[in-house]
Amino acid sequence: MPSLDDLLTAAVAGVGGSTREGQVAMAHAVAAAVEERTHLLVQAGTGTGKSLAYLVPAIEHAMRTGETAIVATATLALQGQIVARDLPRLASSLEPLLGRKPTFALVKGRANYVCAHKLEGGFPDDPDEGALLGVGSVDAAASRLGREVVRVREWAKDTDTGEREDLTPGVSDRAWRQVSVSAHECLGSRCPVFDDCFVEKARREATQVDVVVTNHAFMAIDAFEGRVMLPEHDLLVIDEGHELVSRVTSTITDEISPGMIRTAARKAGRQADSSSTMEEAADLLDGVLEGAPEGRLTGLPETLAMALGRVRDTARAVLSELKPEGKGKDGVDGTRQVALAAVEEMFDNAARILEARDLDVVWLAHDQRRGPVLRVAPMSVALLVRDKIFDERTVVVTSATLELGGSFDAVAGTIGLRGEGAPEWTGLDVGSPFDYPQQGIAYVAAHLPPPGRDGASPQSFDEMEALIRAAGGRTLGLFSSMRAAQAAAEEMRSRFADSEITFLCQGEDLTGALVRQFSAEPTVCLFGTLSLWQGVDVPGSTCQLVLIDRIPFPRPDDPLASARTQAIQERGGNGFMAVSATHAALLLAQGAGRLIRRRDDRGVVAFLDSRMMSARYAGFLQRSLPPFWPTTDRDLVLGALRRLDQNAPPPHETTSTTSAPSATTRPVAPDPGPAPSVRTAVTKGHAWTPEQDEELRDGFESEIPLDELADHLELDVEVVAARASALGLS
Repeated sequence: MPSLDDLLTAAVAGVGGSTREGQVAMAHAVAAAVEERTHLLVQAGTGTGKSLAYLVPAIEHAMRTGETAIVATATLALQGQIVARDLPRLASSLEPLLGRKPTFALVKGRANYVCAHKLEGGFPDDPDEGALLGVGSVDAAASRLGREVVRVREWAKDTDTGEREDLTPGVSDRAWRQVSVSAHECLGSRCPVFDDCFVEKARREATQVDVVVTNHAFMAIDAFEGRVMLPEHDLLVIDEGHELVSRVTSTITDEISPGMIRTAARKAGRQADSSSTMEEAADLLDGVLEGAPEGRLTGLPETLAMALGRVRDTARAVLSELKPEGKGKDGVDGTRQVALAAVEEMFDNAARILEARDLDVVWLAHDQRRGPVLRVAPMSVALLVRDKIFDERTVVVTSATLELGGSFDAVAGTIGLRGEGAPEWTGLDVGSPFDYPQQGIAYVAAHLPPPGRDGASPQSFDEMEALIRAAGGRTLGLFSSMRAAQAAAEEMRSRFADSEITFLCQGEDLTGALVRQFSAEPTVCLFGTLSLWQGVDVPGSTCQLVLIDRIPFPRPDDPLASARTQAIQERGGNGFMAVSATHAALLLAQGAGRLIRRRDDRGVVAFLDSRMMSARYAGFLQRSLPPFWPTTDRDLVLGALRRLDQNAPPPHETTSTTSAPSATTRPVAPDPGPAPSVRTAVTKGHAWTPEQDEELRDGFESEIPLDELADHLELDVEVVAARASALGLS
């Protein structure tokens, strides 16, 4: 077997890169952790090339031992990059040294595959979708939906994979739900077409490859629910590790609402005489929750407990009628299984809330579309992650932001690596290829008053204006709330009314379109909130100033954050530092990291919150940031921004991207077509413009259904689908 250094050298050459000290150090640390069967937390700054640093030792280990290695990411954007770009190049470059080409597979949830049994009529159509084929109907949406389903059924006769991404052109989510099932609805080994199941085929193939790529949520379900969906493995790499706790928490958060109960009752339908009692229980719960204030419930009011008890008991009665399984011609009743899955979910969730487990937090939210929703989630997932993820395997957790306040302890504590019984682990910061003190300035406007609850002060707006004028635009504004971003955008538009500098605000268009406009024009400023803090990659001279309006502490009424803070304080700890300050430090590190994305980037991160200097926790937050050159000298910063503006090179020609937060968003491929001109292509008689292509990319990036995109573009679905296929979007 070749040495790790030889493999890494070949891999770097294969992707057209250059050797980086941090990448080499990380690769050796990963290999050592696997050899010693210990855990590793690695902070690897932007530009380190961390994907290669863990993929190369993972491949070497898999091919030497025959054990599959698992890589889990938080976003499909990174997942797509690894599978579509990194691993194919690695496989080709390492084959001469390893004697065979390394193999890999992408494992997804069951709903990403067409269900062969459902296509044969083994499951009912979704009753909430209405008439699918739209025969004789004036409902154009229903007719369009029906055509999509018919096309999927035809495609399914020839596909080898049954995977949604392989269907070109793609179809809307509504149509796909008619040909797929969830994990709970699946009949499993009892299915009459089990041997021909696309999901089972993909799982069997995954057991034969060297590296399996998946996402945090799928990994968590595999670990926590015991369904054994991933191959046996002794190495797990968790990339984007700063997202692990939130993704795991989301995966094991349950909810219940009157609408969900009514849907379950409809699915039970005529199969259970008592299904009408669930409708009555839904009405009772609706009446109790209507008008109730949002927020955490520290105890269940008697009326709510009674309503949930009714839901639980009526669901139990319906289940007792459904459980004696109906027998169709194949011996299995898919209709009954769908009803069972929906009713069991209502029973389990109502029972969980009524059980009032020690670590569970219950809260009420009012959804604009769905109405009142009760949610329940664990206060902490640390011990669960320790027991289910870090047990019996080597785990490597990596991210650009794991070391907060100069230590890995804060992050390690949230994933169960601290305290009695914690496994052994090592923390390593391999640095970054960027020269942060030379490339960037961290400026705190220490003269400003601390932010108040009533929005930005006039002094803060004055400071914002001065900084933006000095920068000549070129500003990414990161705000703690959408309301703050909108208020700042309106104020700046008023103040710059006679200037060529323009302001965009998140929500005014699809985020991808806004980011592209920002990255192309130096005089454009982009303001926004959470997804811009972590998901934007805009290298070059159009982003030379990153404004952060205030320290992004969690909202005081955030149910999980407040519950965690209270629990830590009751044990004698510092709840504020463990929860709020850690949350803020992570976001600040991510937000400040938007400034320097390449070796030639220069600029300023400006904090308009004087608490970054004056508060007792300021040092912790400062140590969590990239090591920029720090100052509170306003004149010095304004002068630096003016010089950067005067000497700025033209904007980068590469298209900027944003990470996809949705767990179901497909990675967007680059446009292989011609350079923009009057039109980019003609599909089915329609001449596409560059602007329409951008809108189409944005729509797929935001997972807008194809039929809605067609309505937006005022084009026929077939025209939009054909262009999407040509662009590699579906």
